[in-house]
Amino acid sequence: MPNGHIIVADDDAAIRTVLNQALSRAGYEVRTTGNCATLWRWVAEGEGDLVITDVVMPDENVFDLLPRIKRVRPELPIIVMSAQNTFMTAIRASERGAYEYLPKPFDLKELIAIVGRALSRPRGTPAPGADPGNEDIPLVGRSPAMQEIYRALARLMPTDLTVMITGESGTGKELVARALHDYGRRRTGPFVPVNMAAIPRDLIESELFGHEKGAFTGALSRSAGRFEQAEGGTLFLDEIGDMPMEAQTRLLRVLQQGEYTTVGGRVPIKTNVRIIAATNKDLRVSIQQGIFREDLFFRLNVVPLRLPALRERAEDVPDLIRHFFVLVEREGLSRKQLDGEAMDRLKRYRWPGNVRELENLVRRLAALYPQETITGPVIEAELDTLPLAQSAPANGAPRKGGAEGETLSGAVERHLADYFGNYRDTLPPPGLYHRILREIEGPLIGAALAATRGNQIRAAELLGVNRNTLRKKVRDLDLQVFRNAR
Repeated sequence: MPNGHIIVADDDAAIRTVLNQALSRAGYEVRTTGNCATLWRWVAEGEGDLVITDVVMPDENVFDLLPRIKRVRPELPIIVMSAQNTFMTAIRASERGAYEYLPKPFDLKELIAIVGRALSRPRGTPAPGADPGNEDIPLVGRSPAMQEIYRALARLMPTDLTVMITGESGTGKELVARALHDYGRRRTGPFVPVNMAAIPRDLIESELFGHEKGAFTGALSRSAGRFEQAEGGTLFLDEIGDMPMEAQTRLLRVLQQGEYTTVGGRVPIKTNVRIIAATNKDLRVSIQQGIFREDLFFRLNVVPLRLPALRERAEDVPDLIRHFFVLVEREGLSRKQLDGEAMDRLKRYRWPGNVRELENLVRRLAALYPQETITGPVIEAELDTLPLAQSAPANGAPRKGGAEGETLSGAVERHLADYFGNYRDTLPPPGLYHRILREIEGPLIGAALAATRGNQIRAAELLGVNRNTLRKKVRDLDLQVFRNAR
């Protein structure tokens, strides 16, 4: 049976009651208060093995109290709760020495589990961080999906772990990488971003590792690479899936041995750089295709961080819109707002370009429309100009029938809507991801084989996969292989 003395501080009597009952049932001794003064007095007197506290209290902000608590009780674990569920709340909690941050409303089972972990593991004083003050919030959103991102980032700030950020284009991968740097241990060092897709493949090695004079035609002098530029800081490798195999081999050596050689150089150079990588591709598929090294993937994927698409966190759209309107107003454009119909329409839109697409729309609205309040018809007209606007009808209803011009993604979306509609009272059986993949792979590979008259080498080239991968798929899917025709 658990044991320990827990102090709960929250100005909401209902929350104090609920936590008192739940923690008492779990076997803990609980004492509650509704103000910071009492919390500080109890902690200073040595009471409590753990503190659970809200941020905003009637007499003081807990973030101002936490440094005093950590000075007198550095080993005391503190769990911070807050209804102000922003990125900066999570970061401030971490930087003030909180053991964990929980957004309100929280799950009681999760809280009990966190309490158990906090009381059972050795505790140390977190590394001090810089006070972010009143800087602009780099990430916006209060949805559960974003809360998980904030909590993960807060845990990663005091570390130098390699992070792999995945997500669709426009989800904010570079923003997350910058946040990891700006609020982490290497904040005083440089942040150097490199987009693999924007560099000619034959220049990537020179771009990353630098080159010596005469290393190749046109190398008239020594040139520093991005690793040298990022020394002591963070190197952000965006679109890592587009890195050629030769550069992958060099990067693997850096991750394994902490050193590299310039192009044309012979002397190894020690490096002290944190690597953050990002991709919008499924690198496991690239590994199967033989275009990405599996050992490099595991070296980069130490901490995987998946960013949700905007359609997965539609409740964040209003906050993002207000945030972008503030930014464009600072740039000299007039203040704007959306009426209820306009906001509802934008929340229903699928956002194939994600947050970047939303920001572009906000800027267009601020620049082109003189009225202060943007209405629903204006938004409808704007969305009608977008290539994929029809993927989400205005009334929110799924599209019916294979309409002329329907995209593959639209057809798949319609198929999945029908599929889940058959399980109204329960979820489908496990393994849905692989079943759907088989449904798509079978016709696709069959069509490629038919188009190439059964020539597996040409079919593999057409599909962009390794021939051995294609042969295995044909066998696993039990596909008929057409003989070459004259």
